[in-house]
Amino acid sequence: MSKSQSKEFSIEWGGRKLTIGVGLLAQQANGSCTIRYGDTMALCAATMGNEREGLDFFPLHVDFEERMYAAGRIKGSRFIKREGRPTDEAILSGRLIDRAVRPLFQSNIRNEISVVTTVFSHDHENDADVPGLIGSACALAISDIPWDGPIAAARIGRVDGELVLNPTYDQILKGDLDLVVAGVEGKTIMLEAGANELTSEEMTDAIAWALEQFAPVIDLIKQVQKAVGKTKIDVLAPKTEGEKIEREELEKLFELSREFMKTRQVTTLFANPLKSKADRKSAVTKLKIELDEYLTEQEISKENRRKALDIIDEFVDSEITRMILEEDRRADGRALDEVRELVEMVGVLPRTHGSGLFQRGATQVLSSVTLGSPGMEQTLDTMEYQGKKRFFHHYNFPSYSVGETRPNRGPGRREIGHGALAERAIQPVIPGREEFPYTIRVVSEVLGSNGSSSMGATCGSTLALMDAGVPIKAPVAGIAMGVASDEKAGKFKVITDLQDLEDGNGGMDFKVTGTRKGVTSLQMDTKTHGIPIQTVKEAFAGAQKAINKILDEIESVIAAPRAELSEWAPRIESIKIDPDKIRDVIGPGGKIINEIIDACNVQIDIEDDGLVNITALESEGMQRAMEWVKKLTHEIEAGEIYTGKVTRIMDFGAFVEILPNKEGLVHISELAPHRVEKVTDIVNIGDEVKVKVYEIDSMGRVNLSVKRADPDYKPTEQDSRPMRDKKPSGRRPGGRFNGPRR
Repeated sequence: MSKSQSKEFSIEWGGRKLTIGVGLLAQQANGSCTIRYGDTMALCAATMGNEREGLDFFPLHVDFEERMYAAGRIKGSRFIKREGRPTDEAILSGRLIDRAVRPLFQSNIRNEISVVTTVFSHDHENDADVPGLIGSACALAISDIPWDGPIAAARIGRVDGELVLNPTYDQILKGDLDLVVAGVEGKTIMLEAGANELTSEEMTDAIAWALEQFAPVIDLIKQVQKAVGKTKIDVLAPKTEGEKIEREELEKLFELSREFMKTRQVTTLFANPLKSKADRKSAVTKLKIELDEYLTEQEISKENRRKALDIIDEFVDSEITRMILEEDRRADGRALDEVRELVEMVGVLPRTHGSGLFQRGATQVLSSVTLGSPGMEQTLDTMEYQGKKRFFHHYNFPSYSVGETRPNRGPGRREIGHGALAERAIQPVIPGREEFPYTIRVVSEVLGSNGSSSMGATCGSTLALMDAGVPIKAPVAGIAMGVASDEKAGKFKVITDLQDLEDGNGGMDFKVTGTRKGVTSLQMDTKTHGIPIQTVKEAFAGAQKAINKILDEIESVIAAPRAELSEWAPRIESIKIDPDKIRDVIGPGGKIINEIIDACNVQIDIEDDGLVNITALESEGMQRAMEWVKKLTHEIEAGEIYTGKVTRIMDFGAFVEILPNKEGLVHISELAPHRVEKVTDIVNIGDEVKVKVYEIDSMGRVNLSVKRADPDYKPTEQDSRPMRDKKPSGRRPGGRFNGPRR
């Protein structure tokens, strides 16, 4: 397609122009477009490959590619200048798009589908993730890939109590809400938010207001779709007559299997509450054995029996949903608003700075806290951010937590996403640098998982931080809410404390974290075509009730942060110095500060405003370093008394170092209360003497006295005269000869 065939479609939205361009770039993709908001611009491309045989999942890949050139930057590393592994921010943006578009695909598709957003330009005001989501929705909508869109997305901020559509970075920093909503008008498909303890009502109002902003965007995508959209391919339709017959026979087999399972499920699967994963696995295994025996009796081939067993999970999902909707009954016997059994412990690990164990049902998370010096902050060097980060949470999910075996290859997208969610949940209650200057790292180890380990990590982190003595503003807890639904009938029923058995088709995973005061973060995924706002409101109400219950349990174990830090944690003491004195502490080429660090075994961090933080494990080293810095930066005043070392001897007196790199002169007349013939009669190089500062002259020179440092010395008339009026017996450096001729 030539440049003349490219087209652009624009609307004014949130005070800026939103522009979708098609026909110019990525012409070999199934669907592609550029999306521009302000001067932030991205290319979104959707492609589809062939069907992959033998898969039991939908192979969708969603990537968000950051380019440093988009922000006019070159990577900060001296050795690596090209983009490499995606940053955590890029992974989180990719997951954001994935969670919004995935529910609108048919889950039984086995064709590989890829959706890629590449940021080409970034204006440092508008985040690229929401435009990237809108562009991805447009690329899918205009492609021939089967997808039940379009959808829209919006970022909502709140500044001074007023909601803001698509706030800039500055507005987000000034406000108390950062909310991303994706869906269609009236229904929510995906939510992601961080908030500073907003109430459930305030959060619901913000979500409802976001849904009202979707119409112009959806209309814009439909306009593009009408102009250049392709006819959708039915990838699930049989390709030959033989395949059609085979599918019809297979569907008859599935129907036969479903009828059998309906007659057996009461006695086999759900006769007794399934209290654990082991119970569920055992019941499903028993059902598979019974179904296989039944189909064998019906003379079904082994290959077809194996295919029939694949629908058992689908049957279990549908039966659990039916029980909730029709009987208000859950597979494990709980009430719809009941939280599983809770276990909390603190101080579990002997040498960490703080630790907490949180267990809810079979989900078990052990969190630990490590405190470090301010210099241990993480440096951020991404397309969007350049700066430092003093609080971070990391999340590990080993295979044994779900009873599986797989090699450990480091954190994947899921671990990064769950870790970021728990970090966002805790961030609003972390004390400021002025109150608590430490760098704080929390690591959550998932030891068992059966429903919302990220919320377990949030609760475990709260326990560990309080155990470490970090003065958090309030404890934070989290809960995952679910839903059972019949979309055709418009029936939605909310459940509390979702477990994996209940997160099937037609479900929702609505994670909410907060304090007793309000919400700190939320994340919602759904396997429906959208959740009504009324259901969202009910989920918030149930979540706050559950959070309060969990907080009751947490506070029964540890009511407040410990008053003292762990004996193994470093101590930080701070001193404020004149910024002009920073160079005196650092020294030429860092010589002095490195000398202090090595001699005292401490870490020293100096801020531009003159705040000096000294971190040490031992009090002796801390005190030595603190005194050293004080001496280096102290302003000498007349009347002060010091003990110093003689560094130089002259005919007219001795120079004494009273502070590091700071000397003063003891004139020969000030060495003793009597006449002194030679300086060396009283002092020699290396001697330590007690001296008093009796004068700082107009040139800033420090004049010292040994005799005046004696508390019993009686001043004479000569002592009251300025140094320049005295008759010295020698020559000061750079001065004229004032001594008597001999």
